[in-house]
Amino acid sequence: MTTTVASPPRAWWEGRPYALLLIALSVVPLLWPPIPPLTDLLGHMGRYRVQLDIDSSPYLAQYFGFKWAILANLGVDLLVQALAPLIGLEPAVKLVVLAIPPITVAGLIGIVRETHGRVPATAAFALPLAWGYPYQFGFVNFALSMGLAMCAFALWLRLGRLGWRRLRMGLFVPIGIAIWFAHVFGWGVLGLLVFSAELVAYRRSGDGLIIAAIRAGLACWPLWPPILLMVAWRGQAAGTTGDWFYWRVKLGYLLSVLRERWRDWDIVGALLLHVLFVVAVVERRFRVDPVLALAAAVMAITFAVLPRILLGSAYADMRLAPTVVMCAVLAFNPSGFSHRGQAAWAIGATLFFLARVGTSTAALALYSAGWQAQEPALDHIARGSRVLALASMPCSREWHTARTEHLSSLATVRRDAFVNDQWVMPGAQLLTVHYDKGGRYTRDPSQIVRPTRRCRSRAESLLEPAVQSFPRDAFDYVWLIDVAPAKRPVDYPELIPLWFGERSGALYRVDHSVSGTPRSD
Repeated sequence: MTTTVASPPRAWWEGRPYALLLIALSVVPLLWPPIPPLTDLLGHMGRYRVQLDIDSSPYLAQYFGFKWAILANLGVDLLVQALAPLIGLEPAVKLVVLAIPPITVAGLIGIVRETHGRVPATAAFALPLAWGYPYQFGFVNFALSMGLAMCAFALWLRLGRLGWRRLRMGLFVPIGIAIWFAHVFGWGVLGLLVFSAELVAYRRSGDGLIIAAIRAGLACWPLWPPILLMVAWRGQAAGTTGDWFYWRVKLGYLLSVLRERWRDWDIVGALLLHVLFVVAVVERRFRVDPVLALAAAVMAITFAVLPRILLGSAYADMRLAPTVVMCAVLAFNPSGFSHRGQAAWAIGATLFFLARVGTSTAALALYSAGWQAQEPALDHIARGSRVLALASMPCSREWHTARTEHLSSLATVRRDAFVNDQWVMPGAQLLTVHYDKGGRYTRDPSQIVRPTRRCRSRAESLLEPAVQSFPRDAFDYVWLIDVAPAKRPVDYPELIPLWFGERSGALYRVDHSVSGTPRSD
């Protein structure tokens, strides 16, 4: 007669209900705002309106062009193209953007289950990074591709553990292509994660480092096909690469991984994650997973060598910073502690996660309220008109902004209007602007005005010179966003006030029968 020894029950932080709760809570911050208040998102939404309606709108084709092409930056664009005809543009955008944090959290939980064999008690510390600074910035295609990459890596590990390698090879050819189309960054990160896992596996099997590295690279072959797409993509692109090795800026990015609204709170949260990593390194009761440890090292090296601008995309290195921290925190498991000690870690991690969910919910609600206070100006804008937007922004060193850089794109979304806030970059965007009459006030960042000359870029302006110099015959309205009443323009008879916000913002109609006197900026 054989005796079966029952395995110890899973701790509460290792069970499926806890994992599902974390996934569900990651949705909470964006449930309230009608439009996710992410910095660049409304600019993307203006582009979505053009791609959806340029053939049917009597106005959009006058100002914009749009042509589908092979592009490694289309994740949300393609999903919106499919969903918007069914549920509308704004609900489609909210649904897709709302899904990104839970997709990412689910992927991370799947990864630690496969690497550690269970969910570590400290795992929840890393999960708020799923909606960290790159997501808050509105890099939605990037964020979607990263979430999909995490889920794909968890699947890669699981299929390998089950011995289903042929199935894995077949599945990951289309998976790699799909993630590449979502955003090239996610595809690249997935490749680095898979390489790390395979390198560890071959080293465990007894291969030397060089042989293991070669075999690991060859094992990644299902992810190779997008290299051919890269050749076609870069053949039509004109993006630049530059700003290398700005170490002070990179350190700032590591402190900004949770950047949202309240500087001290966000930095304390980031420092807590860095301190947790140091504690895990020196405290012997933490067990380290070699796959995630190697992945963290590879991500850190990649972050160090990445420039700020890569193939025309700004903040390339900043985007990777949360992934570095994420992998570093998840690599460690406090399994050497007693059950009570692990429970204490789990409670602390859960409280941190809940605190970030709570403050994120409050921050995004406040951003949304600020947006909604400016939206009544849209009621006074005629469909298909031409709008000069001037959004007042603090100097870029400021932690908190109103995130109104692209609020003016709502005029394109809801009124089919031309607005001077769209990005134009061959090979990085499918949208083009062909409204030369507007002069330099036709594209991003001409809509941004700064408080001083010292903190503006060359393409930005100051409010008063912009009001003086813009071509009157090229625009029907001037929309001042987040501009205080004391700074509203006066002594311009051709600017007819239509709407004033209670605290900031104003809309003027340009009276073309009155001769303005624009001067050079």
